Amino acid sequence: MISPDLDFRRSQIYAFLAAAFLYPQEDWTRDAPLLEAMLHDLDLHDHQLQATPTDLAELQRDHRQAFGLAGPLCYETEYGLPHEFRQSQELADLGGFYRAFGFGMGGTVRERPDHIAVELEFMHLLALKACLAAGKQDHAHAELCQDAQRKFLQDHLARWIEPFAARTAQNAAAGPYLALARFTAAFVQADAARLGVLQQASQGWRPTPFDPAPACEGCPVYPL
Repeated sequence: MISPDLDFRRSQIYAFLAAAFLYPQEDWTRDAPLLEAMLHDLDLHDHQLQATPTDLAELQRDHRQAFGLAGPLCYETEYGLPHEFRQSQELADLGGFYRAFGFGMGGTVRERPDHIAVELEFMHLLALKACLAAGKQDHAHAELCQDAQRKFLQDHLARWIEPFAARTAQNAAAGPYLALARFTAAFVQADAARLGVLQQASQGWRPTPFDPAPACEGCPVYPL
């Protein structure tokens, strides 16, 4: 079992990453150096987020360039499913995870359950719950939260994080969001290894294909 101190550090990093992937309302790059001490405590000395501080307007522009014009880049169910009709099943599975641990989707920022920021925020919650349970000597609940993290990483976040980073590299110029995506992929994979998650190779993954209705075939833009 991971110690409460390490669970707390992990939860802090997941919370930072979740906020950073949302459309910026403040400049998260200025807080990136704070991760260094957390990564040191986790013995992840080689995993550093190299993000040069910038101003908010420029960061917002970079976010639009990286994700705003890229279609469904930030959503898990757009990766690797055999067809779009499987998306509802995956979304239902995510919803089951969230309900089981009291993770609500309400608030001022609304996103799909499979958005990268939502999944990172859920990992923050699970790590924090494990930390608090262990601090109360509630080892059964702490182990339950760690088991949930393993399953969530294996079935969801760790399964698509590398293809997400690769597609971000195709869409974003060298800058804060490319650095963020690559750091997040490296951190999630390292965290999955820490928890003993059996990871599957993601090479060759393709975007989930769109299956248009037969009536669309006569449309002049259908071949496009």
